[in-house]
Amino acid sequence: MADALAWLERRGTRRSRDAMARYGIVAPKAFGVPVGVIRDLGKRLGRDRDLAAGLWETGWYEARMLAAFVDDPARLTPARMDRLARDFDNWAVCDHLCFHLFDRSPHAWRKIEQWSARDEEFVKRAAFALLASVALHDRETPDAPFRKSLRLIARAAADERNFVKKGVSWALRSVGERNAALHEAALVTATRLAASSDGSARWIGSDAVRQLGSAAVKRRVASRSAPRPARSGRRASSVSRKQHR
Repeated sequence: MADALAWLERRGTRRSRDAMARYGIVAPKAFGVPVGVIRDLGKRLGRDRDLAAGLWETGWYEARMLAAFVDDPARLTPARMDRLARDFDNWAVCDHLCFHLFDRSPHAWRKIEQWSARDEEFVKRAAFALLASVALHDRETPDAPFRKSLRLIARAAADERNFVKKGVSWALRSVGERNAALHEAALVTATRLAASSDGSARWIGSDAVRQLGSAAVKRRVASRSAPRPARSGRRASSVSRKQHR
């Protein structure tokens, strides 16, 4: 762990710390290392649950980002996920863990539902950042849980806190881009929110209607929903993970 921290510190720059501030990333302890550089170190280190736990406890922004790359999602417990979520103090760490670690956990759906009802700003955001991440990465789960999640989105849409409503919007748009059936269901929810008298709900709905109604998204959804030609003797490979924020 000491070697990893020293490695990160040597690569930190004032320029990167200034960029963090411009993007609203507030971290009490930061070296200023780009995520791509942190990812490279994570690949070199490999999976190490104990190292991940130690890195997290240091409180350094980059160490916590690195922890997401080296932790083992299969060994995450619900209690551990709650413990990490309570420490979230900026949107970047929140989204990063949801996108690179939590969405691979078998407890992801349980935490989406639980955290969506929490009051803490970044824990609540984590519910919807996690939902967006699962919607983007998981190609095995059927539509039913995603349809159910639209109720969680509608319930949270009135939360006017900036980081929460942006997370809710991200989740709604991501669910709507999975396939044609969910696109239609998400558009119904988005249209209803866009007509709301509540300002936050109206913003979320309008944002989603604008993106989901675009020609580019409609083409992507149609291509994902179209049947794929069978390959003799082989099963279709799973869709690769794509980085999205």
